Amino acid sequence: MSTENDPMAEIRASFFIECEELLEALQDSLQIMDDGAEDGETINVVFRAVHSIKGGAGAFGLDALVRFAHRYETVMDEVRTGRMEADVAALKVFFQCADHLSDLVRHSRDGGADPAEQSAALLTRLDALLGEEGGSAEPEPEPEIEFQPTGLTLDLAALDDAPMGDLSDLPDLPPLDRLPDLPALSGVKTYTLHFAPEPELFETGNEPFMLLRALQELGTAHVTCDTSRLPAQKDLIPEQPYLSWTIELETEAEESEILSVFEFVEGLCSLKLTGAGEDAGSSELPDLSPEILPAASPTPEPLKQAEPEPVSPAPPPAPTTPAIAPKAPPAKAAAANTPAAVKSVVRVDLDRIERLVNLVGELVINQAMLSQSLEDANLPPHGDAISGLEEFQRLTRDIQDSVMMIRAQPVKSLFQRMSRIIREASAAVDKDVRLHTEGEATEVDKTVIERLADPLTHMIRNAVDHGLETPADRIAAGKPSEGQVKLTAAHRSGRVIIEVSDDGAGINRPRVLQIAIDKGLIPADSQLSDSEIDNLLFLPGFSTASTVSDLSGRGVGMDVVRTAIQALGGRIAITSTPGKGTIFSISLPLTLAVLDGMVIDTAGETLVVPLNLVVETLTFCAEDVSMIRPGQHVVRVRGAFVPVVDLGAELGYRPPLSNFEGAVALLIAHENGSRAALLIDNILDQRQVVIKGLDDGFFRAPGIAAATILGDGQIALILDPSDIINNAAQPPQERLVGASA
Repeated sequence: MSTENDPMAEIRASFFIECEELLEALQDSLQIMDDGAEDGETINVVFRAVHSIKGGAGAFGLDALVRFAHRYETVMDEVRTGRMEADVAALKVFFQCADHLSDLVRHSRDGGADPAEQSAALLTRLDALLGEEGGSAEPEPEPEIEFQPTGLTLDLAALDDAPMGDLSDLPDLPPLDRLPDLPALSGVKTYTLHFAPEPELFETGNEPFMLLRALQELGTAHVTCDTSRLPAQKDLIPEQPYLSWTIELETEAEESEILSVFEFVEGLCSLKLTGAGEDAGSSELPDLSPEILPAASPTPEPLKQAEPEPVSPAPPPAPTTPAIAPKAPPAKAAAANTPAAVKSVVRVDLDRIERLVNLVGELVINQAMLSQSLEDANLPPHGDAISGLEEFQRLTRDIQDSVMMIRAQPVKSLFQRMSRIIREASAAVDKDVRLHTEGEATEVDKTVIERLADPLTHMIRNAVDHGLETPADRIAAGKPSEGQVKLTAAHRSGRVIIEVSDDGAGINRPRVLQIAIDKGLIPADSQLSDSEIDNLLFLPGFSTASTVSDLSGRGVGMDVVRTAIQALGGRIAITSTPGKGTIFSISLPLTLAVLDGMVIDTAGETLVVPLNLVVETLTFCAEDVSMIRPGQHVVRVRGAFVPVVDLGAELGYRPPLSNFEGAVALLIAHENGSRAALLIDNILDQRQVVIKGLDDGFFRAPGIAAATILGDGQIALILDPSDIINNAAQPPQERLVGASA
């Protein structure tokens, strides 16, 4: 449904976008707590995130989300006040509740059946945490709140000409007149607070009674309820708050701690704090005078007084005073974190960005066509037309870089989703697993992140189910019972490298080989190297699971992962050490839109090589190239030998060259630091090219990543040199294995 002409729908959409940010902060803080590095502020972040989601959900009538968030918030309040300890068992429940809160947000946004059973089960576990906390020792009974009228006189008989009815028919509600006196404290200060809620405070699910009770915990609180704004019964408006409170608070707390009670309702109420004095000879409290916010609606008609003794109204609010101050951070932290200007953020529909990216692609193509036309016209190199073209090229590059930065996003959101996959997978197979992440700030094209979620999920589940041993086997092998899975991301050689590693038993190569033979995937007399056996995991239908479970055993294995990675223009490799673990490494392009390419000619075919992989260009002499075995040559480059790969022969365009005199080669750098010389015929140009993905109907040949349209309208293939070089280094038998995958 379009939200362009529906303001309420836009607000609702903004709420769900904000929920994503709050859930991300929630997961981050829970992870910090799980790592044992939490402080009071970390727990407050968790509490505030849940509280904010609950408040926004209440405004939109999302009752299921409000109920669950309210109970979750209650438990986190017990943790932040120190009445409950967040041990390992509690943190597991908190993580599960955070995951379910994310599900409830998604269900509320997209619709669908309410997961009431999961909510009920988790609410029971939350209640159990509270019960265990209270049952571990006989808790001291909380003081009962005794309400006594103070400073309030009201004659109900003369409220208005129209009778209000029999008040005895109304349900008994505890009057919020007075909170109980607590034992006197030595050296306390006395503060006066005037508190009046606005309508928005109730709309967001907040309750004044909870705020007053929180003040009670800071010391001795004398609360006076002001009913002077309460109108006649016929004039009552249900959505309008009429009550306000004056609180005399005797406490040892500082004003910042008092104001922190109201930090979650900032902007939703009028609040004024003044210092009335101080005991124990201390200096008088300075007047903070927080700002009294304007009333949400005109003041209703006041009560009519029949007796000479009038109702005592609350002191009139000051016209302007500062807003509620946030809780003061520690002085040390304040000094370390110098206030910086807040960056403005504009949320834009992804379709608009995609349209902008497509337009930039067309701009690059038209710029290439213009360059080709001017080149064909044989214009002087220093003429106005050529100078204008160069300026046009520079502007085009700047626009393209800026658009790519808009599309780029950190992989943090993707890694957080994997944290949930780890928790669910480890619970399904009864293993204790911890996920470690590195490089969460690494930025990748948003399209890459979205399309990488499914293959990465499959790899994470594989690592938990197949890679890690059972706790008993790990202990027998001298390892900790808790398995470790590591997820890293980094930029390397112009590409994004994502690695999934575990500290399990590694690949059982004899078993893998036997399974492949039993399934008829390879001949029974095959003699394969370790690398070849590892690549058998990518064969369609290959699975090492002996039974079908929720995680594996259905014959849909790593071949799906490899296909998905190749569709992104990437590749995947395996490194495994028996007894120590396995590493799956994914190499992906930074973007799926535009790249800097070198246009080359090989056997009469025009091809494009990504420029970021080319270290330098070489021209061979006959004596530079040496043959180490038939069909395999090396060339010495600055004291080191690098293999020579004949591009034309590898792509099947022509037979291998027998004479390397005057041959041109590109020195290609791999992500792992190794190098190789790619033999070509000629270098034609260096320019930006627009990446056009190949349709599924095309055969996905090794080494072909995508295609592009050149300035003269010619279609050229974009190569993946690393894939070509790796394929050339494999024996013919292994090439068949790789091709079949």
